[in-house]
Amino acid sequence: MLRELRLTLRLAVPIIVGQVSQMLMGITDSLMIGRLGKVPLAASAFASSIFNFVYITGLGLLLAVSINVARAHGARQSRECAEFLRHGMAMGVALGVGAALLLFGVATQLHRFGQPPEVLGEVNPFFLIITASLVPVFIFQVLKQYSEALGHPWAPMVILLSAVGLNVFLNWVLIYGHLGAPALGLAGSGWATFIARIGAALVLWWWLSRQAAVQSEWPCFAPASPRQSAVLSAHETNTNPRWLAAFSRARFRDMLRLGVPAAGQWLFEVGAFSAAAIMMGWLGTTALAAHQIAITCAGFTFMFPLGLSIATSMRLSKAVGEGRRDALRAIGFGSLAAGFGLMLVFASGFALLGHTIATGFTPDPGVVILAAQLLVVAAAFQLFDGGQVVAAAALRGLQDVKVPTAITFVAYWLVALPAGYLLAFHTALGPVGVWAGLAAGLGSAALLLGWRFHRMTKLR
Repeated sequence: MLRELRLTLRLAVPIIVGQVSQMLMGITDSLMIGRLGKVPLAASAFASSIFNFVYITGLGLLLAVSINVARAHGARQSRECAEFLRHGMAMGVALGVGAALLLFGVATQLHRFGQPPEVLGEVNPFFLIITASLVPVFIFQVLKQYSEALGHPWAPMVILLSAVGLNVFLNWVLIYGHLGAPALGLAGSGWATFIARIGAALVLWWWLSRQAAVQSEWPCFAPASPRQSAVLSAHETNTNPRWLAAFSRARFRDMLRLGVPAAGQWLFEVGAFSAAAIMMGWLGTTALAAHQIAITCAGFTFMFPLGLSIATSMRLSKAVGEGRRDALRAIGFGSLAAGFGLMLVFASGFALLGHTIATGFTPDPGVVILAAQLLVVAAAFQLFDGGQVVAAAALRGLQDVKVPTAITFVAYWLVALPAGYLLAFHTALGPVGVWAGLAAGLGSAALLLGWRFHRMTKLR
């Protein structure tokens, strides 16, 4: 188990840094928006809750890219790696366009979500701009998963870190109006995110297209160049698929057979958290702003087990492709143990330093007090959150997705949301009750998914 864990962590560390980089973009946005006041912060929370519902669901659909590329790479099927990238890119573009059009329509109906009038007055420009970033962000995610599945996780990590730096700089310029730019406030943060995401996608495409190490698994626009021919065998050069060749319905079906249930899992989870944000809006602007602080912090720490889970699913998928079924339990349970230990550290930090953390986001005393209380609850569900994401990813690596999808539906929509609503609106807990319900759902998911992985890999 320790040997397999070392190999998993070698892949996971740059993926974790990359995931944290993505979350840092949201954290810096919240920190810089929070200085404008609690209304812009609450507006960003409301917009992000709706955006993330669609965004995370899309990422779930695209998870089939990394799992299939990793399995094909383990089986030394170079052409299949290129084909899954090509079909994944087509899915990413179509998904980004479709999701953006859907959210543009939703933008005309935001008043139906029952949010405070002052929040609705600021949310629309920011919401529309971040919606437009869906196409480049999905393209980047496909390229990132492809690169990681081939064992090249460092370049996406560096590019994501650079995108965070660019986002911070553009926030400073566009939110507050420095260097002669107009002070756009909340909308400026949206433009900063949009520009940074386009830049990240373009740079990663450029880097991958120039790497000799992946050319045997990279589609081409034309017959192989002399530079490509130097690193490919004659057989590989002749069979390298072209970007603009006809697509295979069968391959799309194979990807959707895995991607749709995976998207369902993420949809049920992020849907529960989005619904929790809407319930917070019913409780007032202070509750929604405090929720944004707490969910930003919890989301940041979640990136660590999420990165570990992505590496775990790819390692398990590759092990299946290599025929090493005897290594599955060692890979999966080693990752579960590592995720539990990691989240225990973060839980302790939230429990002990909640007030200090909240003060860094906003000077509003009411928001700080409530956010600190929510972070205490977040400390409790950190352990469950780490366990459920690693266990679900381990099952995806085994291409077991239908039962886990049913488990997540039960945990989040039959346990978390009803419990959160009852505790928030029918007891004195108020906003804390919403988060207590989320903790109950995460705990249920962690236990059931962990048990499922145990049953699926049990030696007979």
